[in-house]
Amino acid sequence: MPGESQIPIADAPTLRRFATSLALFYGAMFALIGAYMPFFPVWLGAVGIDASWIGIITAVPAVTRFTVLPLITSLAERHGSLHRAMIVTAVMTALGFAVVGTQHQALFVFLAFTATACMWSPILPLTDAYALRGVVRYGLKYGPLRLWGSAAFVVGALACGLLVDVIAAPHLIWVIAALAALSAAVSFGLKPQDNPKPPPGALHGATRLLREPGFLVIILTSALIQGSHAAFYNFASITWQLSGLGGLTIAGLWVLGVLAEIVVFALSPRFTLPPSALVVIGALCAVVRWLITAQQPDIAVLAVVQLAHGLSFGLTQLGTMGLLVRHVPVHMMARGQGYFTACSGIVAGAASILSGAVYARYGQGVYYVMSVMALSGAILMWLAQRHGVFERKPAPL
Repeated sequence: MPGESQIPIADAPTLRRFATSLALFYGAMFALIGAYMPFFPVWLGAVGIDASWIGIITAVPAVTRFTVLPLITSLAERHGSLHRAMIVTAVMTALGFAVVGTQHQALFVFLAFTATACMWSPILPLTDAYALRGVVRYGLKYGPLRLWGSAAFVVGALACGLLVDVIAAPHLIWVIAALAALSAAVSFGLKPQDNPKPPPGALHGATRLLREPGFLVIILTSALIQGSHAAFYNFASITWQLSGLGGLTIAGLWVLGVLAEIVVFALSPRFTLPPSALVVIGALCAVVRWLITAQQPDIAVLAVVQLAHGLSFGLTQLGTMGLLVRHVPVHMMARGQGYFTACSGIVAGAASILSGAVYARYGQGVYYVMSVMALSGAILMWLAQRHGVFERKPAPL
């Protein structure tokens, strides 16, 4: 594991403080996401923003993932510790949402939200990089740390369903701003980590990681598999509603998937397969999931299929993080996460556009396209493993 040998294992109290503060931050951050996803578009409409502007404004975070985000993660890596970068971005995000809430004109909302998204989008890759450094330093497992984010997302999403009937739509932005403020407050409890020193003679080219075949396989494979969820994220609720399912049933199906994801993360310390095998299994589960979904199954089958989210998403995420820990030097983890998130953003954006065009013409047939994406990821990872890509020692970075 790159850079691991020179990093000492901490005592048990330090380890617990690190794990607790990180779990709390994951929870606060995903609770914010859980509130943002259903509330923000509703708030935009409630303050008079028309549909065309809503589409533009809500697309901003996706654009920042492959433009501003890699620059910020690289900057955080070169100057200071990750935990300080996480605090700064969390505080600026909270301030940004507060400013967004004061704007009701489309252009001003767009400008304020663009500035906010530039700070908000890097938080997750910075946090994952911080977590993976902790995995290396303290000998922790990524899954049990990350599951608190998924659990908080469920709580946030369910709370939204209750609050939307209590809070007037034009005030929903303040729920989002409050959770952003909570994330900022929790960030001050994050524990600093020693800034890993690169090995002697290491090269520091900004794009050096992108010349490593193993790293490229990791990020492209994950992007293909996770990107294959695009049709599900965009059209599942619409399809279920058109088929006659009620709002509570639809919410329950979403929650089933996230609960399965939590279980996979919780059980991950017991997994003994190599990370590349976890990614292949996750991809093949995605293939089967999308093929079944394309058949418009009844509610009983659909509920079982939703449980596969723990494998198609959760197992792929675990395998990807495991590969990054093994293949990316610890002193370049933030930059690696930035490139990984940028690649995922590009593929997910393209998959969303493609899925929209295919769904408009073929309906549930869009899931056949998604199954091909997931299968491509499985084949790419299998070929890389078979040809020993991950066994080759990367060039010094």
